[in-house]
Order: sequence, then C-alpha cells, then structure tokens
Amino acid sequence: MKLKLAIDPAIVALMAAEVAAGERAVTAAMREAGTGLKSAWRTQITGAGLGTRLANSIRSASFPKAGDSLNAAALVWSNAPVIIGAHDTGPLIRSKNGFWLAIPTPAAGKSTRGGRITPGEWERRTGLRLRFIYRRRGPSLLVAEGRLNTKGRAVASKSKTGRGVVTAPIFLLVPQVKLPKRLDLARDAERANDAVPGLIVANWVDVRSGL
Repeated sequence: MKLKLAIDPAIVALMAAEVAAGERAVTAAMREAGTGLKSAWRTQITGAGLGTRLANSIRSASFPKAGDSLNAAALVWSNAPVIIGAHDTGPLIRSKNGFWLAIPTPAAGKSTRGGRITPGEWERRTGLRLRFIYRRRGPSLLVAEGRLNTKGRAVASKSKTGRGVVTAPIFLLVPQVKLPKRLDLARDAERANDAVPGLIVANWVDVRSGL
C-alpha cells in the first residue's frame, strides 16, 4: 500500500491569507492600544492639573515601523520620566545635603530657567538678602525686606523713606515633603493590556471581511 500526500494549492493560499490577516490584525491592534494608552495618560495628567506641557511629554510608537507582524508591539513612554514618576508614586523628598528643602512662596516668583527658583538664584536676581527665621511650630522661613509689586512678588524697594517696605516670606523651609500621588498610570496600562485580545479579534474580522 502506498500513501501519497498532496496539498491543495487553494488550501496553501488560504492559509497564507489567514496568516497575513493575522499579521495585519495584530499590528493594527497594538497600534490602537498604544495610541489609546497615550491618550489615556495625557488625559489623566491634564485632569490632575499638571498641564498640557507635561501631558505632551507622553509619546507612543508601534513596531515594526513598516509592514505587519504577529509579534507587533507598542511602546508608550514619557520624555519627562522623573517628573511623571514622582507624581505617579508620591515619594518622600528630602534635601540632598540633609538640611532644608526650600519651598518658594508666591512672593518668590518663578525661575528663569524653568522649575522652582532657588534661594541663591532669587538673591542674585533681586539683589536682596534672605534672612533665616526659625520657628518651633510650622516651617521655618527665609524672608526679605522689600516691597510687593502688582503681581505679589517681592522686589527691591526704591523708597528712601521706607514706605511700603515689608518683611515678606520668600521660602518655606522644611526637612522633607511628601509629594501627593496624583497619577495612577498602571491602572490605564492594565486596561490597555486587557483590551488587546478584543482589539486583535475585531481587527481580524475587519481584515477578513475586506479580503
């Protein structure tokens, strides 16, 4: 008895078409999942009041860059990982040198370099000297004698009589500060991951219906 195995070319073509449909479905699903997660993270960041600039630091990319693959993947990341990570975990922040953390008040204004202004930068910018005031209860202070401008910022006074001169708190001094947890990025990531199988099936159906 001789057995002969022959594969119908139509079946081969059908299998190849099915694999191609799967590749397109998986690639499209991962692209959708990555884009959706990027959008969810950006929405969460702006919803937490952290601004669109930080939200726009969230980026996404899908792989392969060209073509389709059953091993397609998506990557979502931030160009500001330290800031995003801090708001996502709510860490306890201490001074690097073991002394004080200087928290600027509204009278301090903002840094010209971005971020929070430091006592040294504030003194150089205003020409005023900061004076330390220790308080047993509550944070200690760095204060300066000057006047408050229309924006509520402390500046040097040009008055020769001392009129309008006030002692303004410029920095609050604390040994440590607990940053509140304002984000839950893992929650959105888990949702995106759980949605992938459904996206693959939906895209596979769409691809096959278009064949």
